Amino acid sequence: MHIHVVGIGGTFMGGLARLAQEAGHRVTGCDGELYPPMSEQLAAAGIDVVRGYGADQLGLRPDAWVVGNVATRGMPLVEALLDAGTPIVSGPQWIAEHVLRGRRVIAVAGTHGKTTTASMVAWILDRAGLAPGFLIGGVPTAFGTGARLGAAGRSAGDWFVIEADEYDTAFFDKRSKFVHYFPTIAILNNLEFDHADIFPDLASIETQFHHLVRCVPGSGRLVVNRGDAALARVLARGCWTPVVGFDAPDAWHANAISEHEIHAFDVCRGDARVGRAELPLAGAHNRSNAIAAIAAAGEAGVAPAAAIAALADFPGVRRRLELRGEAGGVRVYDDFAHHPTAIAATVQGLRARIGEARILAVVEPRSNTMRMGVLAPRLAPSLRGADLVFCLAPAAGTSGAGAPSWNALEALAPLGDAVTVCTAIDSLVAAIARAARPGDHVLVMSNGAFGGIHERLLAALRAGRDGRDVHGRRESGPAPQALQASR
Repeated sequence: MHIHVVGIGGTFMGGLARLAQEAGHRVTGCDGELYPPMSEQLAAAGIDVVRGYGADQLGLRPDAWVVGNVATRGMPLVEALLDAGTPIVSGPQWIAEHVLRGRRVIAVAGTHGKTTTASMVAWILDRAGLAPGFLIGGVPTAFGTGARLGAAGRSAGDWFVIEADEYDTAFFDKRSKFVHYFPTIAILNNLEFDHADIFPDLASIETQFHHLVRCVPGSGRLVVNRGDAALARVLARGCWTPVVGFDAPDAWHANAISEHEIHAFDVCRGDARVGRAELPLAGAHNRSNAIAAIAAAGEAGVAPAAAIAALADFPGVRRRLELRGEAGGVRVYDDFAHHPTAIAATVQGLRARIGEARILAVVEPRSNTMRMGVLAPRLAPSLRGADLVFCLAPAAGTSGAGAPSWNALEALAPLGDAVTVCTAIDSLVAAIARAARPGDHVLVMSNGAFGGIHERLLAALRAGRDGRDVHGRRESGPAPQALQASR
């Protein structure tokens, strides 16, 4: 078949494209701006991508149109498809029908930690010789790709690990993606308010999670964070599947014993110590992710000792505290954190790794929820673990449909003179380069490409530029606004 993927640049739809290609289909797609890692993944796969959503793409005449949730009414291509009566299918439905059917599925859900936990589960199963398929919203370093069918293709009973996103499915299907997956094992990592552009409140997200609970068979397992009040409310609505708990003293949990470069902790189940893990990832949130992965892998038949041994050399995931380079004695990291809870956990994780060295946190409030200002009051508290904070202010008029703009300077004012807010990327790079000194760690956090800030900053640090762009010109953008910004 020839499959055309509308919105191919997203991590989910790009992964779908790779799976379809691996299954032998011819794959093309379209999207707006592409950025790493998916731009690199698609290019490496040789998948042709059309820029934009023009109606002329109907001339491609594919056998199947697979539509991502980036597609909206009013897009010329969408309107042309509907006017022509062309059959369309959502990405999650296509995955369910063409990849997951007949497989044993492990779905990893939660507001935070889905990508890392799903990657850990896939890694453990792979090291156990089970050769799972997977579709993960990121690129696990060990595999070099976020999607694969698995060594046996699509044999009945093979395991498939999927990152189970609660975001909506498509413009014609407003249910969460994960209700399509009907997993054998579901991990519920945590749950708090996010995606304010589609959910009015936390209760509405809890409803979607309960839909997922309804999809897990009685012969399956729910691996649930017992310390999460929202998840407790979800289960209280009804549960028909045995629950394996974690992050509670009488369930699977971690007892931290070290906060050094290799983060050691005891893996416990109730009062019983199961083993000692050494995880090359920092932070309490990653210990929690690891415990969930060990528990889920156990339900898939992997002994805890084998899972613990596998995690000792788990190589991580791209864009999760990924070191992008070092220049002038300054290390620059990239992280996908964009929700205040994730930002706080990432800063804490880096702090655990580096000790007393300075952290320069750089944030782009890019997600729809952050741009709408719904979580703005939580931004400053999430950054208190950093020494200096740099923020690219949300552009005027991009704060979400019908939502008022919010002022980043005001939101970050509780941090006092540690804050610099810029309205242009050149100004931001220049301000960071001026403030950085040897031994510093620059932690860049965004769920987008952030204008290629990592390479631009490394170039500025190498050249020792002060207020110049990467071509050596004086910057012409607006000067940075600062709250008595520390230099």
